[in-house]
Amino acid sequence: MLMLDAKTILNKLPFTTLVDELATMHLEPIGQIDELLMTSETAEETTSHLFIRTGWQQGKALGAKVITVFPDNNKSRVWPSIQAIYVLFEGVNGTPIACLDGTALTYIKTATDSALGCRLLARNDIATMLMIGAGEMARYLITAHCEIRPSLKQVYVWNRTPEKAVLLCEGELASRFDSISFTPVSDIEYYAGKADLVCAATASPTPVIQGEWLQAGAHVDLVGAFTAEMREANDECLRRGSLFVDARETTVNHIGELMIPIANGVISESDVLADLSDLCLNKHPGRSSESEITLYKNGGGGHLDLMMARIMHQHCQPA
Repeated sequence: MLMLDAKTILNKLPFTTLVDELATMHLEPIGQIDELLMTSETAEETTSHLFIRTGWQQGKALGAKVITVFPDNNKSRVWPSIQAIYVLFEGVNGTPIACLDGTALTYIKTATDSALGCRLLARNDIATMLMIGAGEMARYLITAHCEIRPSLKQVYVWNRTPEKAVLLCEGELASRFDSISFTPVSDIEYYAGKADLVCAATASPTPVIQGEWLQAGAHVDLVGAFTAEMREANDECLRRGSLFVDARETTVNHIGELMIPIANGVISESDVLADLSDLCLNKHPGRSSESEITLYKNGGGGHLDLMMARIMHQHCQPA
């Protein structure tokens, strides 16, 4: 059985290749997906989670990821807030064929998911990005967006704890992308209004992005919300933007980003125009104009973990 550690997963392939491969995977049916979620309130009134996410593409492969999300780990900087393991099984006889570091797989899968959404929906000439949130996931999201949109020249980073935004901007991103400026900022409203691409990856249960801030033609990448109670964009964002998701099955009736405004009558399910399968199969054209605001909800799901595990397994076979 192939064992893939975090270093291998994080460094094996550039995001341009990963995005190409994930787009190709979406030409196939996504198969069966399911998940289990358990939660626990801590003394500090934060919520920790245990996820088990599964995917099964009949005759090809199946797998399961077990994930823990402990937000308080960010305070200690000893352990990451997200930790996980993934087991991949062969699709014909059910034999386990790979065990992957699930945390690294989550980072790469999530960033590739958002980058594919950006490639399909954002304007080709985007030059400025606002990253909302400066946790570990932010580094991979920024890297993925910068690799697939080389037109980016300026990345602003906002975080509730400003020091973390400074650390992110002064870290390896600056040396990796020497033609891009990375700047920590404190005025989220002002820089959201300047950004061609707004990406949010926070643990906030309430909106951090106001639709009134956004400029015409912006692309909004919503990553952080993953429970029925969480959302990062307010109602006006959803009213102004054209709505897209990575998969209807894992977002529309599962994540507060869409569930709450649908329940309140702000939008309806029919306002979700397309998902990645629709876009990759050319069932929907994506962006319709340079002035259109596109909103993309990255909801994840067991099918995406399975697709990414298959990609890594294919590319990491011993010589």
